Amino acid sequence: MVGIIIASHGEFATGILQSGAMIFGEQENVKAVTLMPSEGPEDIKAKMEEAIASFDNQDEVLFLVDLWGGTPFNQANGLMEGHEDTWAIVAGLNLAMVIESYASRMSMNTAHEIAAHIIDTAKDAVKVKPEELEPAAPADDAAASSGASTGAPGSFEYVLARIDSRLLHGQVATSWTRSTSPTRIIVVSDTVAKDELRKKLIQQAAPSGIKAHTVPVQKMIELAKDDQHFGGQRALLLFENPQDALRAVEGGVPLDTINVGSMSHSTGKVQPNKVLAFDQNDIDTFKKLKDFGVDFDVRKVPADSYGNMDEILRRAQAELDRQK
Repeated sequence: MVGIIIASHGEFATGILQSGAMIFGEQENVKAVTLMPSEGPEDIKAKMEEAIASFDNQDEVLFLVDLWGGTPFNQANGLMEGHEDTWAIVAGLNLAMVIESYASRMSMNTAHEIAAHIIDTAKDAVKVKPEELEPAAPADDAAASSGASTGAPGSFEYVLARIDSRLLHGQVATSWTRSTSPTRIIVVSDTVAKDELRKKLIQQAAPSGIKAHTVPVQKMIELAKDDQHFGGQRALLLFENPQDALRAVEGGVPLDTINVGSMSHSTGKVQPNKVLAFDQNDIDTFKKLKDFGVDFDVRKVPADSYGNMDEILRRAQAELDRQK
């Protein structure tokens, strides 16, 4: 696995390492290296050397640094002498760059591959609001990023269906889209479909090149039955709760597996693990989904180990019974 050093002036690298872990999970062979006000070039160089020595594979090292030409960059550049064929440096550190580098390590084995791959993601993360302040995109780029449907005959291919009370957030927009490669993210919710502000926020949160939509449950059922207009379209479905997912399955949306990522706690719910909270209606709904032949993939991010849904539901039921 490629080792990654995140380097910065001050605590920036430490903070962005923590942020990356919140979104993508804790990572092995990744170190934050900081240059503090009281330190000099030799200090950060020593920290980098210590970080490299801790990596499982010291032949493939990627430096993500804050500023081209700054001391962290200069020291990484000096250490890179003699390793130019296998090490790489990318400057302009941002969170999108870090997360994309984590995801890239799943399929790429060299620092050069990852460095070349993450540049576009890092650039695309720089946006401005109001949108009219954005420079106009070239016509070819605008067409490519629109993700317009070809209208080819066929139905959706469902690459992921996920229950997540937060809907489209960082973990979905980065790690899950990276691992499933959808062309469409579809939020399926009667409630959100009526909320113009939430709909707009979801559209803005979509990764570059992927179109995000919000539709009521019944509309999703109708779209699932359309075999004339969605050929080649890879759909990632997001449900706010298991009840909406059950309605979709009952209506004919062909889901074999549902990823269970996050269900927020509220009054009357029990929480058998850190991210999932249930009331009796939730438990009964999952049992009905299981009766329809749906399997459950319990993970926050692709790198997580699989949770046992039967055991989670059993613990939730036992806790609810104790409260009666």
